[in-house]
Amino acid sequence: MGSYQEHALDGASAVDLVVALYDGIIRFLYAAGDAVDRADTVGRRIAVKRALDIIIHLQARLRMDVGGKPAEALSEFYATVFAEIMQASASASRQKFEHAIECVRNVRDAWRQVALDRDVNPAPEQVSGGSLARSRSAFRGGDYEMESVVGLTWNA
Repeated sequence: MGSYQEHALDGASAVDLVVALYDGIIRFLYAAGDAVDRADTVGRRIAVKRALDIIIHLQARLRMDVGGKPAEALSEFYATVFAEIMQASASASRQKFEHAIECVRNVRDAWRQVALDRDVNPAPEQVSGGSLARSRSAFRGGDYEMESVVGLTWNA
């Protein structure tokens, strides 16, 4: 599986990478819900932290000067989902985690539609500064490393 993961984002565009980040949020929220079922407080907190790290990263990459109202809407969405995840964790509620997953999945599906439109989603060669190599390395080994992704040149 490591080989697949190493090459899964080869040729990925900036939008494809955003979709991958949303997939990461969903994966960590499922892990948090599973930890709730096992009464694994430490596991829940670790999964929640990782999901929130991704949300913080996405929020920080928003460019209000370029994105306008869509960027504002995403900013509000990230703040809302962040708060919902915090509430789900504080109450150790699988149901609240599942609601957060549905919200994230809805927005992820919208990003996926954008990713399929090649007029809107430029080819990876158009992304500058070698950012794809850095971002691919952040996903190798099935692990999301916030420090590896913070310097990326793409934004949501």
